[in-house]
Amino acid sequence: MKVIVFGLGNFGMSLSLSLTETGNEVIGIDKQMDKINLVKDKISHAICMDSTNELAYDAVPLKDADKVVVAIGENEGAAIITTAIIKKLSDVKIISRALSPIHDTVLEAMGIHSIIHPEQDSADRLTKQINFKSTLENYQLDNNYTISEVKAKKEFFGKTLEELDSIDKYSLTLITIIRKKEKRNLIGKKTIIRETIGRTTPETIVQEDDILVVYGNNKDIEMYCMGQEEYDLRNKNI
Repeated sequence: MKVIVFGLGNFGMSLSLSLTETGNEVIGIDKQMDKINLVKDKISHAICMDSTNELAYDAVPLKDADKVVVAIGENEGAAIITTAIIKKLSDVKIISRALSPIHDTVLEAMGIHSIIHPEQDSADRLTKQINFKSTLENYQLDNNYTISEVKAKKEFFGKTLEELDSIDKYSLTLITIIRKKEKRNLIGKKTIIRETIGRTTPETIVQEDDILVVYGNNKDIEMYCMGQEEYDLRNKNI
């Protein structure tokens, strides 16, 4: 997976190294050359640039990235501007660091739902979250087990849970299913909301765009998301 990390302070650098050690291609970006020199030989690429300058992004492969982490911790304004520029230039999934409650509010208003607080979230924990390539949200119970939202596989569509043995194959427990639903407000404007269907039954039919909420071992969730071949290849290279 290709991950771009903006901000190579203590947290950003630890995250970049941890992601590299687990087999990812990491591009680290910071405006201070001394930080670039510290990490340039330890990750895939390191770029010295001012991330608040939109013109500088010609050198950044945003469209090829799987995820972007805005880990800037010294300057709240720079972190917000960087996030806004990335959101403007690409559709890549953004994980952004928040430095204050107001920063949280601004990020949420921008549509950023993956918000991290390094004081609470260690780089190792975030690495595990990022490595679940196709998961949407995660709640890590301990170092080995996680509750995750994952996209239903195409081969599941139109089949009942009774017909499927694929979920069991990955040793995952299905908790519920989340579906998108169209809703209109008082003035008739349409919005899309997410609703769980509650408790599933053997007769529950998996639909296109369903999100499965599953519980299981981190390795089993990774295998489901990546596929057996990609999972084996990645772990062979670690």
